[in-house]
Amino acid sequence: MAWRNPLVPIPTEPIGSIPRPPEFIAATARLGRLDPALDALCDAAVKDTVERFEATGSPVITDGEQRKYQNFWTYSVEGSANTTPDGFRIPFAAGHTRRMLKLVKGPFRYERYADCYIDIAQRYTRMPLKQAVISPSALSLMYPAEGIPGYSRDEFMVDLLGEHEKEIRRCLQKGVHAVQVDFTEGRLAMKVDPSGNLLESFIDLNNLALARFSAQERARIGVHTCPGGDRDSTHSADVDYAALLPALFELKAGNFYVALAGERDPHYALRLIREHMKPGQRIFVGVVSPIDPRLESVEEIRDRVLEAAEYIPVDRLGTTDDCGFSPFCDDMSTTRGQAFAKIAARVQGTRLASQELGIE
Repeated sequence: MAWRNPLVPIPTEPIGSIPRPPEFIAATARLGRLDPALDALCDAAVKDTVERFEATGSPVITDGEQRKYQNFWTYSVEGSANTTPDGFRIPFAAGHTRRMLKLVKGPFRYERYADCYIDIAQRYTRMPLKQAVISPSALSLMYPAEGIPGYSRDEFMVDLLGEHEKEIRRCLQKGVHAVQVDFTEGRLAMKVDPSGNLLESFIDLNNLALARFSAQERARIGVHTCPGGDRDSTHSADVDYAALLPALFELKAGNFYVALAGERDPHYALRLIREHMKPGQRIFVGVVSPIDPRLESVEEIRDRVLEAAEYIPVDRLGTTDDCGFSPFCDDMSTTRGQAFAKIAARVQGTRLASQELGIE
């Protein structure tokens, strides 16, 4: 194995979401997701989350997406009077479905930007914070196939890209360690349209957004891909990574967070990554599976990192979780304790691998 000693430990970062406290979930169901009465409970959840994140030893943390009351992909448009709940439908292998909101009139505007979550988290921690945002391609699914009278798809796209750029810039200005663009719909696109046309359109749209940022800014912007993770189930794990990864690495981002621990054949995926990754891209490989109730051992994670180092240069390798632990706020399939135990194992396992490689 040939690699250049980067003289620093292998970086490790979370994806984002942590299960909400049960009392918070119950209050949300009782009061409604946008009720101001939830604020105190939510602030307490954020404080507890960042404190427990710090206790894992994680060098980068998140607020656990506690304030994304609905989910990771409609947080920015929840409460919009321009939408209805009967949008794009995603079926999961467990038999349940989730829906995107549907835009029914223009103009398209965010109701909130993700930097507002940073403001709250920074009250409780001085640790480097990572902020996840939803991709333009995911939100593009809000525009109906039949169109909207008086508001063309082209007009929608202009507004969408403008809102996405604004959100990322606001996060970067708040001093976040990194902004992660959630792109779970990438693999799903190949299931919906095996021709690849839908995926290609997603890549093109997201690159239009990324092109608005400088090379220095893109070094702090990453893209996360996974086959979905909700109620211990996925929406597109049956899609061959070979259908996604070549296109994924065409995105002009500096970092890529790639689900790997839950793959049937991680070595196959690693070979694809080695073949298609581009110069300057850092690959954070998933070494923990949030939808697997089993707690991975520190040694198991160490070995997964060492295996990845056989395919990815160590100075371009990082580790992460396959997915968030609770992308949808009502998902109680994993407890907060389980989530933080897995994160602590990832941190310790990555550290062991760094020591074995002689870089810590």
